[in-house]
Amino acid sequence: MDEQLKRIFEKQGYTIVGNHSAVKYCHWVRKSLIFNISCYKQTFYGIESHRCLQMTPAVNQCTQKCLFCWRYQGFTETKIDEKEADSPEFIFEKMLEAHRQQVSGFKGDERCDEKRWEEARNPKHVACSLTGEPTLYPFLSDFFEICHRHGMTTFLVTNGTMPEVIEDMDTLPTQLYVSVCAPNEEIYKKLCCPMIKNGWERVNRTLEILPSLNTRTVIRHTLVDKWNLGYEKEYAKIDSKAEPWFIEP
Repeated sequence: MDEQLKRIFEKQGYTIVGNHSAVKYCHWVRKSLIFNISCYKQTFYGIESHRCLQMTPAVNQCTQKCLFCWRYQGFTETKIDEKEADSPEFIFEKMLEAHRQQVSGFKGDERCDEKRWEEARNPKHVACSLTGEPTLYPFLSDFFEICHRHGMTTFLVTNGTMPEVIEDMDTLPTQLYVSVCAPNEEIYKKLCCPMIKNGWERVNRTLEILPSLNTRTVIRHTLVDKWNLGYEKEYAKIDSKAEPWFIEP
């Protein structure tokens, strides 16, 4: 990774893992450890906030440059070469080391319960969602297999532009989120700014695949005022095709 880019990520609180992965604890980890306040995922899906590890295997690779994205937008790559990709075993080991290092400082805060801190150092859940497009990592299925083998649950958040990856995964995440941020192709192109050809068609192909997957599925609509609000019927049509377990606005 370019050193200047690495410094940008590190300044934003990321720990870079290998050539293309990163870890950064979610602010809900802090909320949970210090104030015992939990993320909605704990209420909805039983994920303990202080035991969640947030990461990405594609920190600088994405297929879109969404205007609303709150992450670093300097994406220059739309793929990870298999020959240059880090092994899933390496990423798993190093992400745990990085996460433990990041949460180590909470032990010194008198508001932090020591038992919960110890639990935070041994996460039970991996949120593959930090930034970039995780499905660009060529060994994602193997990575999830390793996580599950270690007793961890997994959430994957994807923009849906890599349907062939989703379709070919031998090991699916515990829960699969697809971000659907536009009701039609015109708004998709203006708001999501795809960096690949046929982005809208590829998203729809992913949605068509969802009903066949043997895992929990979620459609997430990121709604932006004056951009993609007010299209309830269009979103309902899209969602009915995907038949998700859950829908999150």
